[in-house]
Amino acid sequence: MAHKLYSIPLANYSNLESVFILENGKGSPIETIPLMSVLETADAGLFSVATHTRGPAGLLPLSPEMLLTEPSGNLFGLSQSAGMGWDPGRLLDPEFLILSTHGGLRAESGEPIALGFHTGHWEVGLLVAEAARELKALRAIPFAGACTDPCDGRTQGTTGMLDSLPFRNDAAIVLRRLMRSLPTSKGVIGIGTCDKGLPAMMMALASSGKSPAVLVPGGVTLLPESGEDAGKVQTIGARFAQNQISLEYAAEVGCRACASPGGGCQFLGTAATSQVVGEALGLALPHTALAPSGQPIWLDAARRSARAVLRLHQLQMGAEDVLTQPAIRNAMVVHAAFGGSTNLLLHIPAIAHAAKLQRPSVSDWTEVNRQTPRLVDALPNGPRNFATVQVFLAGGVPEVMLHLRAAGLLDTSVKTVSGETVDACLDWWKDGERRYELRRVLKQRDGIDADDVIMSPSRARSSGLTSTICFPIGNLAPEGSVIKSTAIDPSLIDDQNVYRHVGPARVFVSEASAMEAIKSGTVTRGDVIVLICGGPAGAGMQEIYQITAALKQLPHCKHVAVLTDARFSGVSTGACIGHISPEALAGGPIGNVQEGDQIEITIDRDKLSGSVNLIGDARELFGAEEGSRRLAERMPRPDLSPHPQLPDDTRLWAALVKASGGVWAGCVYDVDMIISRLEKQK
Repeated sequence: MAHKLYSIPLANYSNLESVFILENGKGSPIETIPLMSVLETADAGLFSVATHTRGPAGLLPLSPEMLLTEPSGNLFGLSQSAGMGWDPGRLLDPEFLILSTHGGLRAESGEPIALGFHTGHWEVGLLVAEAARELKALRAIPFAGACTDPCDGRTQGTTGMLDSLPFRNDAAIVLRRLMRSLPTSKGVIGIGTCDKGLPAMMMALASSGKSPAVLVPGGVTLLPESGEDAGKVQTIGARFAQNQISLEYAAEVGCRACASPGGGCQFLGTAATSQVVGEALGLALPHTALAPSGQPIWLDAARRSARAVLRLHQLQMGAEDVLTQPAIRNAMVVHAAFGGSTNLLLHIPAIAHAAKLQRPSVSDWTEVNRQTPRLVDALPNGPRNFATVQVFLAGGVPEVMLHLRAAGLLDTSVKTVSGETVDACLDWWKDGERRYELRRVLKQRDGIDADDVIMSPSRARSSGLTSTICFPIGNLAPEGSVIKSTAIDPSLIDDQNVYRHVGPARVFVSEASAMEAIKSGTVTRGDVIVLICGGPAGAGMQEIYQITAALKQLPHCKHVAVLTDARFSGVSTGACIGHISPEALAGGPIGNVQEGDQIEITIDRDKLSGSVNLIGDARELFGAEEGSRRLAERMPRPDLSPHPQLPDDTRLWAALVKASGGVWAGCVYDVDMIISRLEKQK
């Protein structure tokens, strides 16, 4: 195909050649950019530059008392607001801030002008606009600001993942600073969707104290009518490498996996789980998590949330009246009932810390998961793998909470951002038209019975659903680890509901080398992948979904287990044990494992207990007790090192997190602990 080049003689410019630019050999060619096209545009109209204009008409609603007592910033703020076009006569209406994770730039038609990082924040601006219009109609002044967020799917296997978890703390700081930068605000609405931006938003809202704060979950994307969901499609590279799919198939399903332009992924990953947890905390209105992005019912949530923040202001209820210790426990219970992402073990403690509440411990998580049955059949946990929009139609969070209330597992006396208790909200849901109409829609559109998606405890047990997570310990994880035990392939579970595996260690100190081994077929049935140097100090506690996803989709690899000091995506499944502590680079025994070592894993899905132990080497078996002794005698592997491109920003994050209690404390910045440690070093 012929491409037009600029006709300006290249002799006029230095170091330019008449060539096409191809970025990494991919995509369409970019024509050479001449210097003069950068320095000047041939448009004489550009030079007609004004220096004065009339300014807004009207008068600021000032009083002598305001001029005598108000800070100059408050007075100048009125000038700024008038300058942006707000009616001067309404400048003393109550002000409310809308914060979001919006990214990208879309035309009114929906056509992209500039892409966002992901679909999750692409349409969030529509929610901002809807909430703002409602506030304005109710005689309040909406302000809007944003701190966009990255995509864990887009950064899988790339250096972008080195910033993923650390970004959460940074974003929470930025959002809190924005909240404090509008001191005249009477309350805040936070809108977020995905893995890091939404937890950061909840951390920011949790710090609101006596000021009202309402969360609007950003919703979910739809399933394609045919093809693959956004989780499975992330394995097209591994499946192509193993000759399971063709290039044409990969291109087709890859194109349509994100079937609608907005919303989080269709599976119960970290994004969807965070939405569920936000509602379970009482921070979001009932039945707003997992709404289909772009649809009227999704927009309506933003309108009602605007009314809610005004109602909270009228009731003089702040975030501290909603986010209480019982609310944190309710969120943990709902997380367990959904079979949610293990990443919320990092985020719920962080939200609690931001609200100045006690952070849940491993023993708290264990107790909750032993008491709470999983009730939701959703991607990726199965058995039938319903999409998040189908979970929404089946009743979402309030439907699950109805079952949990009946089982006596919730504190329903706590308040929500509706201004009423959980009990009152569930009573509304139980008998409301919304519940019955949406169940009917699910049956009519998809032929799905809502009771097959969200089950009673007895029905869940008979369908084989098991409790969500457990925390294995052993000589390789003396400070703990975590596995989503409910997501282990059922065919690997014995008649005592126990997963047992003994196999040789295949040790990798980088995700790239592990992925190469999987694609090349050198990881075989029975192996135990030991992926280290992925914890906070090594790689910012990177998420290794591409590893677990590839293992799930390659037939022989369901018999492969994974141990890592990194973390997993919420859509990860299989015998994958993460968060192993201490991490390899902190002197953890996992960093002393050698190639061919025999590792034993036991996960009891009834008792929610487990162990992960070195029990032999390449020559002999010797048991866990001797394994502990030998691990203590061994020197750390000589190849242990942080990722060569680990940013200084992430190194700083890891140091601050370590000083604040580490992974099991939620990877937060505990300012008092940090200052105390610094003071002791003086």
